[in-house]
Order: sequence, then structure tokens, then C-alpha cells
Amino acid sequence: MGEALKKPVTILSVVGLTIMLLISSSGCAARNKELIIGSTTSIVDSGLMDVLAEDFSDRYGYTVKPISVGSGEALEMGSRGDCDLVIVHSKQSELKFVEDGFGINRTEFMYNQFVLVGPADDPASAGQLGSMEDCFKKIAETGSLFVSRGDDSGTYKKELSIWEGVGIKPEVDWYIETGQGMADTLVIAGEKKAYVLTDMGTYLTLKDKIELSVLRQGDEILKNVYSAIAINPKKFKSVNFEAADKFIKYLVSDETREIINNFGKEKYGEQLFYTIP
Repeated sequence: MGEALKKPVTILSVVGLTIMLLISSSGCAARNKELIIGSTTSIVDSGLMDVLAEDFSDRYGYTVKPISVGSGEALEMGSRGDCDLVIVHSKQSELKFVEDGFGINRTEFMYNQFVLVGPADDPASAGQLGSMEDCFKKIAETGSLFVSRGDDSGTYKKELSIWEGVGIKPEVDWYIETGQGMADTLVIAGEKKAYVLTDMGTYLTLKDKIELSVLRQGDEILKNVYSAIAINPKKFKSVNFEAADKFIKYLVSDETREIINNFGKEKYGEQLFYTIP
């Protein structure tokens, strides 16, 4: 009688274990075909990420899940192993991220331009000056409203580097930090008729909804380089390094370079991103 009772328990245990293994195997297979990207907001807001994600998925069968955040937050995600890949534009932070062992295969693959936008009447006459540094100085001298993202994004770090370069600490009465992404910050700047530093792609997506004009562009200091970095699988065994590595190689392929270089021409009438030779 004792043996008879034991057998069903053994059989059920084997069946249960088999089911658990099948579920686990199914979950691993699904995860192996999923790529989570911590992506800077400008690539998502401009629509480029949607185009790349769909093309990559069609080519290789992966489900791409981009999470739109500032560069600093994307790197934070990567340092926790919460994504497989980051796409960011904050070089010094990127180099430290790799040096600290969180990321590998850092690849610079494209760039665009930051631009200074503001009200068309340009109260500080910033658009008439000889350099971006002069623009920032004049905005501060005249106390003209300036709206900043005020977050840990690459855009905010670029803006701060310009203020620091001209020896100015923005004052509270004319300087507004939103703590928001680029799109929301542009909307706020439009409402307040203020100056703001932005990437061209996000500006063009909102151009018809905000009353702001491009006042300064083209300075070398405004070049904005994007990098893709795979999360180190030795640091986090759960990351999908195979998918991340494949996506990085995809980004620098001739076919993808063509997609990037042509993006924006039809919709906005101008090229938004440029691949790195």
C-alpha cells in the first residue's frame, strides 16, 4: 500500500518538472528574441527608432522594445541590467560606463546637430551673434527666458557645458528647469516664448505646434554624436547580448546607414541624422 501511494507522487513530480522545464524553455526562447533598448528621447521622438526597430525586426525576427529616456537614465538602466543595449549621446558618461565594466562594444554610429531655438522676435538678438557662446552670454545679460530640460540627459549636459564655458551660472529668475524630456520641454518653451537648446529632429516634429524659430545652428560645438553600447553579459547574465551585438552590427551596415541618412528628407524636407564615415 505504501509503495502504491508513492508511485503517483513520483509520476506527478516528473510531469510537473517536465511542465516547468517546458515553460522555462519557452520563456528563454521568447527572451532570446526580444531586445530591450534604453534609448535617448531624440531618436524615439523623431520617429527614427520606430523605423529602425521595424526594419531590424523584419530582418532578424526580434521584438524590439525601446524605452525612451534621457542618456543619463538610459545608462542607469544599463548599470542595473534593465536593458540589453543603450543608445545615448553623452561621451564622458559613456566612457565611464564602459570603464566601470557595465558596457562593451561602444560604437559611435551617427550624429546630428543641437540648435538654439527661441521666439521669432528674438528679444536677446541672439540669432545675430557670431557663436553659440555669444548667444548664451547675451541671453544671460538681457535676462531673457531660457527653458532647460534640467535632467540627466545628453542635451542638458551639453547645455551646461556651454554655460560653464562662458563662465555663467544660470539665474533662477530667467532660467526654468522642467525636469522633462525634450518634447515636453519644447512645448513649455513655446508657451513661455523662451529660448531652449534642442536637437533638430525633436524640434521639427513639433515645429507646427510651437511658436519657436531656429536662431543658431551649425557650430562645431553643437555636433551631437550618438553611440550604441551593449550591456556587459559578464556583469548581468540575464541580458540578451546576442541581440544587442546583432543590433550594433546592424546600425553600421550599409543598408541601415542609408536608412539613417535618408530619414527625415521626405517628411521634413531635410536630413536629420548623419552616419559617421
